[in-house]
Amino acid sequence: MFHLLRYALIFLLLLIVLPTKAQVNLNMVDHDAKPYYFGITLATNQSNFKLYHSTAFLADDSIMVAEPLKSMGFNLGLLANARLSEHFDLRFNPQLVFASKNLYYRESYPKPQDTNKKIESILLSFPLQIKFKSDRIGNMRVYTIGGFKYDYDLASNARSRRAEDLIKINKSDFGYEVGAGFEFYFESFIFSPEFKISNGFGNVHVKDPNLRYSNVIDKMQSRMIVFSIHLEG
Repeated sequence: MFHLLRYALIFLLLLIVLPTKAQVNLNMVDHDAKPYYFGITLATNQSNFKLYHSTAFLADDSIMVAEPLKSMGFNLGLLANARLSEHFDLRFNPQLVFASKNLYYRESYPKPQDTNKKIESILLSFPLQIKFKSDRIGNMRVYTIGGFKYDYDLASNARSRRAEDLIKINKSDFGYEVGAGFEFYFESFIFSPEFKISNGFGNVHVKDPNLRYSNVIDKMQSRMIVFSIHLEG
């Protein structure tokens, strides 16, 4: 993920610096007056859980370690943007999110071993955000976003999750999103790279004292870092 962010930042710097060497013609001059416009989103994500241990974990001598792992995934989405004022927009960005939030266990019983539990999710995510835009600088502007989201996990009832040695996850989750990005105006579209943090408020863990790997966990909250490319018209 950090390599991806590094290359993305280098690319953004080139896009900013190179046009300054020559006179730039303004593209899509009338676009900023549009009351609304649409686009598509392509993104990659790095996701994991914030894990809180239960009191049973301290008393359990068979599981010595239980901790989250970070994994990569990707997003596909649509975008609808409504102009509120010169510097503020309302943005709706529904997405289909493929994510994997895995857990690592170190066990001492019945035999010493390391165990990874894969928790794959296919999320329908519905973020509603306020977008604050800077003044336009030639064919570029900077913006920040903040808002809330609702996630519905289509894979939460997968058969493997009902197995006795795995972890049960709630279907629904609410959370917040904050981020920043750039808009680069081309002749017929806007190219918008964006970084954001997308975290859940609630506990997505369905605790079951009868399940060995679940019993040592009190609650889990979803955590995600997302790098997106928006193509807007």
